[in-house]
Amino acid sequence: MKIIMEGVILALLLYLYCRTGIRNGAVGMVFLYEQEVQDRAVENGLITRQEIEKRRRLYGIAGVSVMFVYLLVCVYVVNGTRGFRDAFMELTVILMIAELFDRICIDWYWVGHTEDWQIPGTEDLKPYIPASAHRTKWLKTLIGCPAAAALVSFVFSLFLK
Repeated sequence: MKIIMEGVILALLLYLYCRTGIRNGAVGMVFLYEQEVQDRAVENGLITRQEIEKRRRLYGIAGVSVMFVYLLVCVYVVNGTRGFRDAFMELTVILMIAELFDRICIDWYWVGHTEDWQIPGTEDLKPYIPASAHRTKWLKTLIGCPAAAALVSFVFSLFLK
C-alpha cells in the first residue's frame, strides 16, 4: 500500500509541475506541444523561440530532478530497499502509477478535453496530442518505465548492500 501511495504522490507532483507551468496560460508549457503549435505560438507573438528553449531546460531540469530525487528517497531511504529485484519492482510500480496518471488524466483528459491547455490562435491545430504522439507516449510508458527502473536498480545495487 505504501508503494501505491508513493506512486500517487509522484503523480500529484507531476500535476503540480503542469499546473505551475500553465499558471499564466498554456503557452508557458508550449515546449511540450508538437512543433507546428510551437511555431504558431512564435508567429503569433505569444512567445519567442529563446523563451521556449529556456522553459524546456528549466522545467526539464527541475521536473526530472525533483521526481528522480523523490523516487530515490522513497525506495532507498523511506522503504529501505536493497537489491536489484526489490528496487526494480518498487521503482516500476511507482513510475507506472505516475505515467498512467500522465497518459490518462493529463494527456487524454486535461489536454484533450478541457480548455486549460488551449493556446490562442492554435485551435485549428487540435488535437494537441495527435494519435501518433499518444502511441509513442504509451510505448515509452510501457517500455521506458521498466527500463529506467532496471537501470537505476542495477546502478544502486552495485553500491547499496
